[in-house]
Amino acid sequence: MKYQRILLKISGESLGGKSAQGIDTDMLDYFATEIKSAQSKGVQIGVVIGGGNIFRGMQGAKHGFDRVQGDYMGMLATTINSMALQGQLEAMGCKAVVLSGLAIDPICEKMSAKKAIHYLENGYIVIMSGGTGNPYFTTDSAGALRAIEINADVLLKGTRVDGVYDKDPEKHSDAKKFNTLTFDQAYEKGLKIMDMTAFTLCKENNMSIIVFDMNTKENLSKIVEGQTIGTIISK
Repeated sequence: MKYQRILLKISGESLGGKSAQGIDTDMLDYFATEIKSAQSKGVQIGVVIGGGNIFRGMQGAKHGFDRVQGDYMGMLATTINSMALQGQLEAMGCKAVVLSGLAIDPICEKMSAKKAIHYLENGYIVIMSGGTGNPYFTTDSAGALRAIEINADVLLKGTRVDGVYDKDPEKHSDAKKFNTLTFDQAYEKGLKIMDMTAFTLCKENNMSIIVFDMNTKENLSKIVEGQTIGTIISK
């Protein structure tokens, strides 16, 4: 086993399926199955899910919402997604808990690194919702922060493409894939892997990132076992 503890970051839009809206039950089942399969290999798993399938704070701001209010609405959207994943995992026989950057009693406990690690060490899949608990930060930043807080071995960013390319592979057939990158190379090439706050947080705390295709079955399990999949970004 290459990794003992991971943080998986997935977008809310991916949970929405083809429409990227709401919660697609087939996608919810798929993600829960993939996470359960990876955990069965013996790895501890923390999860951060975005909320874009329900509401995005930045989009709200463009339509007249106060930015702070919109961001809090986005944090609540991540909590809805997290609760859905928790329910699906529990239905499959997994132990799962939702912790939140926002205090939302009685739905979930307040996030703390000590609490998250305790749950991880006791066999729970720990889903960390509510972003960082503060406006003006994306769920990418929340994913980076939580990965560092729980002392994860790696941050896994699950996407719909199989790694990082020099340009959008869905639009350009000649796009070149990178198997490995340093943080500095990614900066220099202007690659948009995560937002700058999240990316810098990972660089400064030596938290490696693997960008991979979450929509390919067993990719998550293969990564935790040490197979080379996607693109790894490290110092």
